[in-house]
Amino acid sequence: MLAWVHRVLAWVRRVPRRVSAFLAVHGWVRLVLFLTAPLAWLVLIYVVALAALLVAAFWSVDSFTGEIDRSWTIDNLRELVTEPLYRTVTLRTLGVAALVTVIDVAIALPIAYYMGKVASPRVRRALVIAVLTPLWASYLVKAFAWRSLLSDAGLVDWAAGLLGMEGPGYGLTAVVITQAYIWLPYVILPIYAGVERVPDSLLEASGDLGASAWTTTRAVVVPLLLPAVVAGTIFSFSLTLGDYITVNIVGGANQMLGNLVYVNVGAANNLPLAAAIALIPIVIMFGYLAAVRRTGALDNL
Repeated sequence: MLAWVHRVLAWVRRVPRRVSAFLAVHGWVRLVLFLTAPLAWLVLIYVVALAALLVAAFWSVDSFTGEIDRSWTIDNLRELVTEPLYRTVTLRTLGVAALVTVIDVAIALPIAYYMGKVASPRVRRALVIAVLTPLWASYLVKAFAWRSLLSDAGLVDWAAGLLGMEGPGYGLTAVVITQAYIWLPYVILPIYAGVERVPDSLLEASGDLGASAWTTTRAVVVPLLLPAVVAGTIFSFSLTLGDYITVNIVGGANQMLGNLVYVNVGAANNLPLAAAIALIPIVIMFGYLAAVRRTGALDNL
């Protein structure tokens, strides 16, 4: 009996070595084991959720019982196309997302370039911490902080009064300002990473060949930074498209697509229509990514 136990223990001790030897020879098995967990999570949480959303968009709600009717219909999609409300809100959401993205890129480019190519290592570390610090604060804290700043008696209104102007108050301007602030770190960081990858030797060679600073920026820096800028715009544009909390806090009576989804899921209890509305930003993002891909900007990401 004791000898049998020793043989079992010896076999158990040999198992890890045999597994390691097998994995060392079969690299594809290592790759499959490494990717199985994240791919399973991605498929279950993202792909399956999107598929369920797509299916729910073709359902309807019984007007008498309020129950979901799972028979297939395109009434929700037809309503999105024919009702002026949804066209207006979609255009408004697109405009806000585009404006937030432009503002963030305009602010992020000089900051990222200074961090990556001009600042000393000590200043660079301090700036990276400064960019990351807002990410440690709650989204709601930042949104309500801007609500306080943009109120009638807030700091922005007071500063505007010194210049003989009025503060923006609550509305679409407040939404753009708040979201541009909240998503700015997500734009700075990928552009900063792209600036760091630009070789200093290319900038020096451009200067040695007599190119001006503008020519160097246009012909050397911008093409190399384009993938990083695109990555930053994907973050700010997509996050703004789906946001509804900021609009509720500082947007006044304005609505965006996220608000319509929220209202139909909650108060209106119309999950199929909410699913159909949620497809609009998804389709927009797929179109945006397809357009960007055709330019070749995603090739080096």
